Amino acid sequence: MSIPLQGRARTLRLAAIGLGVASLGAGFAYVAGWIGPERLTPQRIIDTFEDQAGHYPGYRKNHAKGLCVSGYFRSSGLAEPLSSARVFSQPKVPVIGRFAIGGANPFSADASVATRSLAVQFSTDDGQRWRSGMNTPPVLAVSTVEGFYQQMLAMTPDPATGKPDPAKMQAFFAQHPESAAFRQWAKDYKPSDSFASSSYHGINAFRLMDAAGTAHYVRWQMVPQTPFAALPAQVDDKEFLQHDLQQRLSQGPLHWKLMLTLAEPGDPLDDPSHLWPAGRRKVDAGTLVIEQVEAPEQGVCRDLNFDPLILPRGIEPSNDPILAARSAAYAESFNRRSREAAHLGAKP
Repeated sequence: MSIPLQGRARTLRLAAIGLGVASLGAGFAYVAGWIGPERLTPQRIIDTFEDQAGHYPGYRKNHAKGLCVSGYFRSSGLAEPLSSARVFSQPKVPVIGRFAIGGANPFSADASVATRSLAVQFSTDDGQRWRSGMNTPPVLAVSTVEGFYQQMLAMTPDPATGKPDPAKMQAFFAQHPESAAFRQWAKDYKPSDSFASSSYHGINAFRLMDAAGTAHYVRWQMVPQTPFAALPAQVDDKEFLQHDLQQRLSQGPLHWKLMLTLAEPGDPLDDPSHLWPAGRRKVDAGTLVIEQVEAPEQGVCRDLNFDPLILPRGIEPSNDPILAARSAAYAESFNRRSREAAHLGAKP
């Protein structure tokens, strides 16, 4: 099948963005146990991901290039009626975070990867921890375990080009119409010139439990308060985003609004490939304030596994099976890089 040049470019762009979020599905097959004659394990799935994305001992298996930051969360009090979690009532909550670009290569140029991530840990005064890994895409390309595995296979680099085969990627998307929302987002997506002006999405749904025990289903997003500016067409600095963040923080703190979107009856709670309607109620839960940046991979976030199921009282996972699978994959990735780093004689 012949693919027009413009179509090839668009498909490869989708593949490049997909590589940045593929590891969100890296453990899903393990949970469902459906593929082939043998039950897949997190170890086997991470092996497959590394075979395709590259093996870099001692580094995170995705979002390998990043840097640690710290600051605090200032609650607005508006989410307190929705959840008993202390993070929504404590005036100032210490935060450790990490900005990163997608992919397994810790030596990639910052501007060469379209997807970015923000992972955060909130530590409240009641001893609770809340960790969340957020990404620039607001939705995933598929909604099932089978789809994630097929996506990984479709993104296998062609030995001749080092890139995914556009024909295989196009066939994959044709077989998965649920990818329409992701494809539309990727088509319209324009990377910003800074971590500071990027939006980050939690993608999966969670349950907020109020003091009366009533559940409120939400998705969350960090909305930047730094104005958007497009990434320049030509960037020569391989650490462009890291240097930009350091420069901005030298002039003062950076801010994001934590926006909660509430589901209504009929909204899918276990399907991260579908967006909820734009008119859903939103609650400004407070402001994330990032005050300082630390050396890449040597700061306070270095040894943190940003497992999305590390949740405080008052926040619970939805029935989305992807959440449990992400947790399994994150644990395998963390344990593997820790062993590798110990073997190399350095901390991960």
